[in-house]
Amino acid sequence: MGIVVNQSLKNTITTYLGFGIGAVNTLFLYTNFITDEYYGLVAYILSAANIMMPLVAFGAHNTIVKFYTSFKTKNSLNSFLTLMLFLPLVLSIPVAIVGYLAYDVIADILSQKNEIVRGYLWYIFITALSMAYFEVFYAWMKVQMQTVFGNFMKEVFHRVGAMILLFAVFFKLITIDQFLVGIVGVYVFRAFVMMLYAFWKRLPVFRFNKIDKLSSILKYSSLIIIAGSIATIILDIDKFMLNNYLDIETIAYYSVAVFIATVIAVPQRAMHQILLPLTAKFLNENNQVELKDLYQRSSLTLYIISGFIFLLIISNINALYEIIPPEFSGGLVVVFLISIAKLYDNLLGNNNAILFNSDYYRVVLFFGVILAVLAIVLNLILIPIYGINGSAIATFIAIVVYNSIKVYFVKAKFNMLPFTSETLKMTLVLIVLVFGFYFWEFPFNPYVNITLKSLALGILYTVIIYRLNVSEDISEAINTYLKLKR
Repeated sequence: MGIVVNQSLKNTITTYLGFGIGAVNTLFLYTNFITDEYYGLVAYILSAANIMMPLVAFGAHNTIVKFYTSFKTKNSLNSFLTLMLFLPLVLSIPVAIVGYLAYDVIADILSQKNEIVRGYLWYIFITALSMAYFEVFYAWMKVQMQTVFGNFMKEVFHRVGAMILLFAVFFKLITIDQFLVGIVGVYVFRAFVMMLYAFWKRLPVFRFNKIDKLSSILKYSSLIIIAGSIATIILDIDKFMLNNYLDIETIAYYSVAVFIATVIAVPQRAMHQILLPLTAKFLNENNQVELKDLYQRSSLTLYIISGFIFLLIISNINALYEIIPPEFSGGLVVVFLISIAKLYDNLLGNNNAILFNSDYYRVVLFFGVILAVLAIVLNLILIPIYGINGSAIATFIAIVVYNSIKVYFVKAKFNMLPFTSETLKMTLVLIVLVFGFYFWEFPFNPYVNITLKSLALGILYTVIIYRLNVSEDISEAINTYLKLKR
């Protein structure tokens, strides 16, 4: 776990830095520097781009990770990487042509409720293509066990760019339309920088020789499009569908609530960057012992860290809503539901990496398609009835069902569960602390309240985890820190 802990720590720091900047943007700058209508438009563009990204990427970023270590000669590896660089063009070019020819038809469908969307559909495609190639170049680095710079670009760079653009709007240096062009430009530039870094570390050698296992590679790439689409559909279809039923400002209010809850995903996002290639390596080597150990330890470590973030969010949510504009404070139910769903995501450890790098990914994709359809149907039913709360309920149900199926499938095929007796201990600790801290408020202003409750919770949580010794990795990290302090 040495390389996992080392790079995960660095990735966690940069990911939290990115989410910290994102929190400033989401909670304060977007809500005060531009209108709610344009904030909703930005959220819609980025959500739609996330949904489209797996399609235009053609699964190349996942395919690089899965097959990279299976090539043993330089020529075969270079031919494989050459294919991966051009593969996203296979679908992105036809999508662009269809978009150009049928723009008015597509615009009529997507702008029925909010006419403002009509003029910005190309922004979605350009952003999606930039996201896709960024992931390809990031995967180029992941397989070489170098994830830190890519994680910085993935989590920090575009948020800093958005912050600069927001201040530029506030000081009237640019117009709102120029701001929207700038947001798209940030994603394009991020992909370009990542390409330069990836090629600096490993310069591509273009080879167009016949590739062994080509049919398997293309089949995997095609099917992994579905996998990526399922994940993004479950996470972003809610914002996309809200545009068809509610005023676009509502997407902004929903996005704030979802962002607050999504902070729980930070540890998983950070650790996943290095867990993915390691899992692929153990699977390719058929190393079941190391794979099971990685599965359970990653699950417990992520559960402990994300559990603390979950506690911070739930215990401070009422005070947090006091310090942002009141129109954004109607998402309490959204925060609760999405927070629990994200905590469950973390509890799965490297489950996704096991499934999508194994030979069983086809069956999981089948279940995923069913659940993506379920998510869409639930949104169609619940949004008109409950508004943004209905969308949160639909997302919660889809994530919980999907994750439960994945846990069952890994147990059935690999005879492994991520849970141990320590998982039960942690669950009891979280339940007790949630009830102990949610209803307790200091009689001060919200900023002081959040600070004092977070400090008290942090100290108590650390002591409990250390005394119970639920995780060797966490306890070792605490011991190392205490020795350094001495």
